[in-house]
Amino acid sequence: MTQQAVSGRRRAETASASESGLRPRDAARRGRRAAARPGAVRQFAEIASAAGVGQKAGMALAATGLVLTATIPTTAGADAVDAGLATAAETAPQPQVTASGEAVVAFSRTSVGTQIDPDGRLQHLLSVQSAGGLTPAQAKSSLGDPLDSMVASSAFGYRVSPLSGWAGEFHRGQDFVAQCGTAVKAAAGGTVTFAGWHPYGGGMRVVVDHGNGLETTYNHLSAFSVAVGDRVERGAIVALAGTTGASTGCHLHFEVMVNGEVVDPNGWL
Repeated sequence: MTQQAVSGRRRAETASASESGLRPRDAARRGRRAAARPGAVRQFAEIASAAGVGQKAGMALAATGLVLTATIPTTAGADAVDAGLATAAETAPQPQVTASGEAVVAFSRTSVGTQIDPDGRLQHLLSVQSAGGLTPAQAKSSLGDPLDSMVASSAFGYRVSPLSGWAGEFHRGQDFVAQCGTAVKAAAGGTVTFAGWHPYGGGMRVVVDHGNGLETTYNHLSAFSVAVGDRVERGAIVALAGTTGASTGCHLHFEVMVNGEVVDPNGWL
C-alpha cells in the first residue's frame, strides 16, 4: 500500500469521528463513566427500596422506560390533613336544634332513681306499690345510714333483755353504738309524724313517715330538732343520740315500720 493511500485512509477515519462528534479519547471517557454510574434499573431499585416499595415492581417499571419519582412516606402530611379537618370543624356553622312549643319532653323517674338520687329511687318504688309489697332485693339499700359510723350492737328479734334478764324479749329494732350527743340523721326524705316522749320505753323519740306505708323511728334520744309536720330530707340531722327511756347506755335504737309493723332494719339499710 502506498504512503498516499495510508494517509488518505487516516484522514477518512478522522473525518468520520468528527462527523459523529466523538474523538477516540472521548469515546473511552464515556465508557469509563458508564461503567462507574449504576444503570437506570439499579437506580430505581435503590429508590424503591428506600421508599418501602417492592424491588420487583420498581425494576419492572424502570425497565419500561417510565420516569418515576419515589417519595418516602412521613407523618407530616397526615398531621397537616388532621389540622385542616380540625380547623374546618371549628369554623363550620353549628346546626341549631329547635322544638315546637307544643312538644312534650318526658322522662322516666326510674332513670334518675340511682345512687346519686336514692330518694328518687325509693319514692319511685313506693309510688308503684306499698312498702309491704317490695321484694328484699328492692328494699335493700333503699334507706340511708342514720349515723355516720354504723357499728351494730343488739340485733332485731328475740333476745335476752338487758334490763330484766328475760330470754323471751322481742327487740323491735336494731341498736347501733353511738355516744350521747352523736348526730342522728333521717334515713330518707319524709314528714315528721311524732317528736316527743315515747311512753313504752323508747324515751325521746322521732318518727318520720316516708309515704305509702314506710316509716322509720329514732329512739332513746337526748334531744331532737324537729317538730311534727316538718319535712326532712335524707341525711338531715333530726336528733342527738342519748340514753333516755328503757336504756342501759348511750346508743341509737333504730326501727323500720311497714304498714305499722316493725321489720328488720338490716333488710332496708
